[in-house]
Parts: sequence; structure tokens; C-alpha cells
Amino acid sequence: MSDFSDFAGLVAIVTGGASGIGLATAKLLSGRGAKVAALDLKPDGLPEDIAGFETNVTDDAQVKSAVDAVVERFGRLDIVVNNAGIGAIGDVAANGDDEWLRVLDVNVVGMARVARHALPHLRKSPAAAIVNTCSIAAWAGLPQRALYSASKGAVYALTLAMAADHVREGIRVNCVAPGTADTPWVSRLLDQAEDPAAERAALNARQPTGRLVSADEVANAIAYLASPLSGATVGTVLAVDGGMHGLRLRPPAQQ
Repeated sequence: MSDFSDFAGLVAIVTGGASGIGLATAKLLSGRGAKVAALDLKPDGLPEDIAGFETNVTDDAQVKSAVDAVVERFGRLDIVVNNAGIGAIGDVAANGDDEWLRVLDVNVVGMARVARHALPHLRKSPAAAIVNTCSIAAWAGLPQRALYSASKGAVYALTLAMAADHVREGIRVNCVAPGTADTPWVSRLLDQAEDPAAERAALNARQPTGRLVSADEVANAIAYLASPLSGATVGTVLAVDGGMHGLRLRPPAQQ
């Protein structure tokens, strides 16, 4: 366990917690004292200190069962990290209705399902927090990301509405908005490109830092928003994008 134990005695759920940003977050929260449950389609290969629960966030019965099982096992629930999500490539005409409904079901309605079943337990916690994983695609116009951007724009709006609804119940709701992160999901997107190496180089080049965001960096932002030490942080959207959206740098000088 880390010397920093702000989550000691608290119980956290992390959806999509078996890989990428979710796994990095689960490990970090556990290392800082939380009992952590990873809800994932394939909760395999998790560290011993993280409990895995097979869960499809598009199945309301599965979500309720998993949340109830976490509370039964650990006796309480304090933190929900709504991180499960999927991507989509293309302009507004590229994806059919079925794909639009599938992505919105996972990325938006899935968060609502988890929150719906977590709320009765969170209302009993003295340190209740929900952190949703959004994206700078919610407000930055990115090419070939119409469906994905629409889903994350909905997450942004949902976060603010949830924060307003539940702040007086003692439940803080915030979201983290990563830029392009170096995760297995992004690697799969790169594999679909005609030239994956060139596409990765282009993604690196559009970041002011010259590199992709790491999963650990996003996890640390999530931990900040979830921590009881951040009790006055409510309805905040925290960008972790290496300055991708907010900065307007001059092009590098020609050699």
C-alpha cells in the first residue's frame, strides 16, 4: 500500500476495470487503501487485491447483481468510477443505427445503469463520489469520431446534471476528460489504420507534449476527483490531454 492512504476504509467500483485506464485506476485506488471491485466483461488476470465481477453494463440485471454483490462482500460502497466504454470510427454517415445504439448504450446508458443501482448505497457513505470517464472529444471537433464524440458529449452533460441532482445528498459527481491515451483500445484503433506507425506518429504530433497520455496519468486524475480530500470539487470536468485542446502553439521552427 502507498504511504498515501486517503481511500482507507472505502469501497470502490471501477467499470471496465480489467484493462487500460480502468485497471490503472483500480490498482491506484487499491494502493491508496480502498477495497476495489472491477466490473468488466472479462475480469481476468486481475491483481489479488482487486475483486473481479463479470458484468456487461448494457444488462441492467447484471449491473444490479454486481453492485449488490460488491456491497454484500465489502459491506458498503463509497466510490463509483464509470469507466466502461467503447469507440467508433467515421463521420456521421459511417455507422448504422445499430452501431449508434450500441455505442450510446455502453458509453452513456451504461453509466446511468451503474449509477442507478449504486445510489442507494452511496447515499449512506460519508465520502460518496462518482467519477465518469469522458473525453476531450466531447467539446473538441475531432475528425472521424462523430458517434464517439456524440456519446462523450452526452457523458459531459450527464455528469453536470448528476452533480446538480445529488450534491445535496452528499454525493459528488465529476468527470475526467482524457486526450488520446496510450491504451489497448487506442492500439486496436491504430491497428485498423492503413499505416499504424504513421497514424501513431500523427497522434503524438498533435499533442503539445509530443506524446500520448498514459493510463496512469488519467488514473491519478480520477483518484483526485474521487478522493475525500477533494470534498469541494463537484461538477468539474478535468481535462488530462497534454494541452491538446486548450493550447494553441506555434508550429515548430523549420530546421
